[in-house]
Amino acid sequence: MITITIYQNRDRITGFRCFGHSGYAESGSDIVCAGASALVINTINSIQAFTSAKFQLDTDAESGLIDFKLDQEAEHDTALLLDSMILGLQGIQNDYGNEYIILDFKEV
Repeated sequence: MITITIYQNRDRITGFRCFGHSGYAESGSDIVCAGASALVINTINSIQAFTSAKFQLDTDAESGLIDFKLDQEAEHDTALLLDSMILGLQGIQNDYGNEYIILDFKEV
């Protein structure tokens, strides 16, 4: 199962942590894992390419770890990209179920 913890301070996202693999299908055929990975990685790449936000990133492909933390409060464009990622991840969760992907929101 993929567990995605979204860290937020009030209404602003400060970071997120993804961990695990969905187990929906074999590696290479797992559309849940591929969809979640594409959303998360594209969001990070977009924040880096299109905003001035500074962040910390830690990854481990084997465990499925992606740990992303903003260095300061998200400005409008960064917040919009993160909200878009969450919308996509919630869509995957709604379509495929909690046995494959869980989103957890934590106040920090």
